[in-house]
Amino acid sequence: MNQRTLFDKIWDEHVVDVGADGTTLLYVDRHFLHEVTSPQAFRGLQLAGRRPWRSDANLAMPDHNVPTKDRAAHLDDALARAQIEALDRNCAEFAVPLFRLSDPRQGIVHVSGPEQGASLPGSVIVCGDSHTSTHGALATIAHGIGTSEVEHVLATQTLLARKPARMRVNFHGVAGAGVSAKDMALAMIAKVGAAGAQGYAIEYAGEAVRCLSVEARMTLCNMSIEAGARCGMVAVDDKTIEYLRGRPMAPRGESWDLAVRTWRALVSDHDAQFDVEIEIDVGMLGPLVTWGTSPDMVISVDEKIPDPAAEKDGTRRAGMERALRYMDLAPGTPITDVRLDRIFIGSCTNSRLEDLRAAAEVIRGKHVAASIRQALVVPGSGLVKQQAENEGLHQLFIDAGFEWRDAGCSMCVGMNADHLLSGERCASTSNRNFEDRQGVGGRTHLVSPAMAAAAAIAGHFVDIRRSS
Repeated sequence: MNQRTLFDKIWDEHVVDVGADGTTLLYVDRHFLHEVTSPQAFRGLQLAGRRPWRSDANLAMPDHNVPTKDRAAHLDDALARAQIEALDRNCAEFAVPLFRLSDPRQGIVHVSGPEQGASLPGSVIVCGDSHTSTHGALATIAHGIGTSEVEHVLATQTLLARKPARMRVNFHGVAGAGVSAKDMALAMIAKVGAAGAQGYAIEYAGEAVRCLSVEARMTLCNMSIEAGARCGMVAVDDKTIEYLRGRPMAPRGESWDLAVRTWRALVSDHDAQFDVEIEIDVGMLGPLVTWGTSPDMVISVDEKIPDPAAEKDGTRRAGMERALRYMDLAPGTPITDVRLDRIFIGSCTNSRLEDLRAAAEVIRGKHVAASIRQALVVPGSGLVKQQAENEGLHQLFIDAGFEWRDAGCSMCVGMNADHLLSGERCASTSNRNFEDRQGVGGRTHLVSPAMAAAAAIAGHFVDIRRSS
């Protein structure tokens, strides 16, 4: 019998048909929707006179363009209001379960979904958002799809796909102080390149991954797409089971016992063959900061901004030069000398309770530097916000000079009032530092929650190994 990877096991269980050219029709277990990529898909159903194949296999919530301030009072942005109202109407018309803006379960879909137990091991999960890979932390095949595919999944509960190659990234050793899952993700992207995993499904393995909480694994899987991967995933272990136990949408009673027995097999076989194996020693990592306009342009916090002149590859050298111009940085500058304007703690990468706790611990008893124009904390869901407030974390942030907001994607995608102005520089716990990502002309540096919090206090990047 062929030894199979975790990816192979899940994929094989979901094949409906395989075409002569290798294109596979896959069954989809869970489809998440939000307000930005769903309106055209619902309109397509209306025009064709179709209904969803399985309404209850879908779950919708507004997240990308929702206001995170004064939500109860008003919704000023006309586009945001139109998108949210359209989602409400469409879900009502097509009987799709919805967490409305007023629902405490509402949040970023990649935070609220796992939180509710809607993301279960062994599933194929899709959403019209690239960071759907987050759900792979629960041993799923999870990836983003386009708007036309959103309509196809709604209508058929299936998706046409080509099977990707398999890559395993093995994280060895023990992470040092100040090194988080965000740093592991950035280190992986730096090693393979921003397109180095294109055409692959990544499985994260090794003792350092096993030591991560499920929430931290979500951070790792979330960033898979930044290496070009189709998806990222982590095998089932005891932490997976305990994370899901008692979740509202998880199985219960005898169904739970049966599910757990099935989930336990969701690991790669001992001799399973991967197309590519990557090895990373986390003991060699420090807290990381991106300096450029791609997540693979990253250095340790104790390093200096690299000099393009030292790069032999002409294409890479040109890319570095363009990034430095956009970021307004000079080669050889210590990253700790870089001053900041804004701080953003949030996004589907780092807005869970664990992330907020890490940031709150850094700022306890301190205050945001006078040079920081704005410091935002945006919880990933209404329930994360409630839990954080129950623990008093919100008061720590408020006392330190942070703004405590409602749940949403916020400044990660910069679609509404939460965005950078041209020339502003931000330490962000989000996942992308592309040109104009957080606002036209905005300059983004990706860091962990603890690093962002420490930078807020200092007004510039600091080495949290030495400042704690």
